[in-house]
Amino acid sequence: MRTLALLLLTSVPAEACRLALALGFDVSASVDAADYAIQRDGIVAALAAPEIRRAFLEPGEPVALAVFEWAGRRWQQPVAGWVLVETAADLDRVAEAVAASEGLRPWEPTAIGAALVHALDLFGTAPDCAARTLDLSGDGRNNDWLDPGRIYAREDFGDIVVNALAIGGHEADIAAYYAAEVIRGPGAFVEPARTHADFPPAIRRKLERELTGPVLGTAPRPAVRTRG
Repeated sequence: MRTLALLLLTSVPAEACRLALALGFDVSASVDAADYAIQRDGIVAALAAPEIRRAFLEPGEPVALAVFEWAGRRWQQPVAGWVLVETAADLDRVAEAVAASEGLRPWEPTAIGAALVHALDLFGTAPDCAARTLDLSGDGRNNDWLDPGRIYAREDFGDIVVNALAIGGHEADIAAYYAAEVIRGPGAFVEPARTHADFPPAIRRKLERELTGPVLGTAPRPAVRTRG
């Protein structure tokens, strides 16, 4: 089912779009089966929420959306390839691909740098959009391969804004870590979730802000540097 979903989601026409938005969610060893299900189902529920649908569909030019899982340096897996969201049915296609994700993976550490490199490659295949944003969720500090600072020094992220959803409960001050080390670009911010149980409302808030906020032309807001 997952392979079929990916095949259905990989062809994107070359059209104008206002935002290319990639969602990357953490499936490293700290994420157990229950946590994984909360994240997966939270994304599905967010894509069905009326305010998120309005944010995708009402402003005019469409948004290109992609979803992937990340963990260690060798584990970044596509869930949904780029989809140009022009109708509610397009959002449904992405939600169906996320819902079909099985969450099967070997034990993996946390390689935020590798997730950033994967996202950079992913944006290389995105439609030509006015803005590009990576929405990266995670519950731990980098402990495998290059840290985010070294990746940013080595790679050209250009105009890509990197926001974070920092999930507490496993490591202290994780929101502060993501604010200091991971986010980048004008208006970049951290959306904190106290634990994985708080992920569903947090991803809804984050998506609404990304789809309607400073990345799309309003005045930038300062990053949230909340301690988790």
